[in-house]
Amino acid sequence: MLTHFDAAGQAHMVDVSDKTETKRTAVAEGRVVMRPETLALVIAGTAGKGDVLGVARVAGIMAAKRTADLIPLCHPLALSRVALELVPEPETSSVRIEATVATTGPTGVEMEALTAVSAAALTVYDMLKVAEKAMRIEGIRLLAKDGGKSGSFRA
Repeated sequence: MLTHFDAAGQAHMVDVSDKTETKRTAVAEGRVVMRPETLALVIAGTAGKGDVLGVARVAGIMAAKRTADLIPLCHPLALSRVALELVPEPETSSVRIEATVATTGPTGVEMEALTAVSAAALTVYDMLKVAEKAMRIEGIRLLAKDGGKSGSFRA
């Protein structure tokens, strides 16, 4: 059921005022694929713009908190947790990004987790684009969610 459309087919923000407040969590992932020599800059901490993983982590946290400003029909939420892991993976010549977001409220945090991963990936790209413009952002997806009427989901 498409809940973001009214009877006339017009987009609207879903009314969550009658929904039960529960603990809700979501985990999303993605990766930035690059040449091995570009990944070596990340691992060595010698990228020209500085600490790639640290800055990308902060960008992801900031983006999660601003999701309602970026995605038109998302509700503004008081997040209780935003955590990002950015892990260089030499075997795939990539940086894997995982975001975990939590709140207690009437609606889920899937979009916040996905937005966190997206912003972190874009920041990795931005900080390394001088070394490589052909990097690829791939596989951004929801891994898991818990809470709410629909219950749990695992990819």
